[in-house]
Amino acid sequence: MLTPTDASAEAVFETGNAVGALACELFPAGKKVEFSREHDEMLSTTEQYMEDGMPNIYEATFSYDGILVMVDILRVDADGVSIYEVKSSTSVKDIYIHDVSIQHYVLRSLGFNVKSANVIHINSSYIRGDELDINELFSVVDVSQDVLELQANIPHVLEEFENYLSDKTNEPDIDIGKQCKNPYECDALHYCWRVQRGIPEYSVFNIFNLGSKKQVELYEQGIVDIKDIPDSFDMTAKQAGAVSNYKSGVTHIDKVAIEEFLSTLTYPVYHLDFETFQQAVPEFKGISPFMQIPFQYSLHIEHEDGRLEHMEFLAPDGIDPREHLARKLCQDIPRNVTVLAYNMGFEKGVIKKLASTYPELSEHLLNIHDNIKDLMTPFQQKHYVTPSMNGSYSIKYVLPALVPQMQDAYKELDGVQNGSQAMSAFANMSKLDAEDKEKMRNALLEYCELDTLAMVRVLGRLKEVVNK
Repeated sequence: MLTPTDASAEAVFETGNAVGALACELFPAGKKVEFSREHDEMLSTTEQYMEDGMPNIYEATFSYDGILVMVDILRVDADGVSIYEVKSSTSVKDIYIHDVSIQHYVLRSLGFNVKSANVIHINSSYIRGDELDINELFSVVDVSQDVLELQANIPHVLEEFENYLSDKTNEPDIDIGKQCKNPYECDALHYCWRVQRGIPEYSVFNIFNLGSKKQVELYEQGIVDIKDIPDSFDMTAKQAGAVSNYKSGVTHIDKVAIEEFLSTLTYPVYHLDFETFQQAVPEFKGISPFMQIPFQYSLHIEHEDGRLEHMEFLAPDGIDPREHLARKLCQDIPRNVTVLAYNMGFEKGVIKKLASTYPELSEHLLNIHDNIKDLMTPFQQKHYVTPSMNGSYSIKYVLPALVPQMQDAYKELDGVQNGSQAMSAFANMSKLDAEDKEKMRNALLEYCELDTLAMVRVLGRLKEVVNK
């Protein structure tokens, strides 16, 4: 009943493995304990490496009282050992300290003198030069004091785990709450929410933030369906409006406000959508970890008579795509025209970054930036609200509500159906052979083109309601 991993989760795993392997280079002259389902093999290999006097052991594996731990990097000195946990995030999170504390507990219980406990994470302020500098890329944080403060409670936590695991008949009696999505989304979330408790996809949890007092109050009263929220329940005006609209089943359209928005557009309208990817370990000069790197755009040019032109760009894989994309964008979008994006903050951010990176293109790029308008505005400002939007102004809900014939358009795409898949597809393009690479490029082009066509159709629907 657990939710299977998706493309986003797989990409996170791959990134973590790559970052972990690179961090080992901070501690050279070491050996890795290869993973085996036979944990005894890993335990004996670790023991052998320590007997051989290996100064650094990667994935060092230990077991104590049924608790198995694998230390990302173990530094072995004559007077003790040091633990290094590697994470591909850009900060030290509480959950990391808990991870390290279990490792510390096991090693100390086995008789080791644990000299220090550390977390290695990505330094988000690092900007790559001509060569990668791993000493600047990584930050090493000593969390020994925090880990020591957790040691006293670990036996109790482990006892609780053992009690849950030993009961093979009954499911854990734990109610839903913040822990369902924090620090990570639980693989059993769908089962606990939808199957066990019958919570609908759109519920009080969408109106009120998970864990908020209002949500807890409703849930404890047995109210999860928005239709069951009493009219007397204390809510903000925004919350009350969302509840009222959902209950009424009535579509609200403010023609005057929509017409005012449409009047700000001049034709031709350039519908723009970017696709970007990120690199935990920057491969190109001038790139920071996890920076949004644009590699593709789709551009539908809508003329006043309804005629459409389509232009697009998809960078070759294996190179820094930014300059190629920026130059093509300046060719395709003239100065002083209306550029339309959905949730324009993303597109504006990408263009502003390109403008600061390529001064010779800066004036043109900033002109495009300053002329971007947001198609999300009429929905964000509640000028067009229909219950099927589920209280959201995300294009995910707006598109099928306004243009139902496009509801299955994304599902019919082959290979790439959402932004996460597009990001992963381009990042892994170089691993494909020529035939599969061509198929994936076509899939990326089809997906991105559909994004801007969707914007054209949504704008068309807004014009229709005003002209009725």
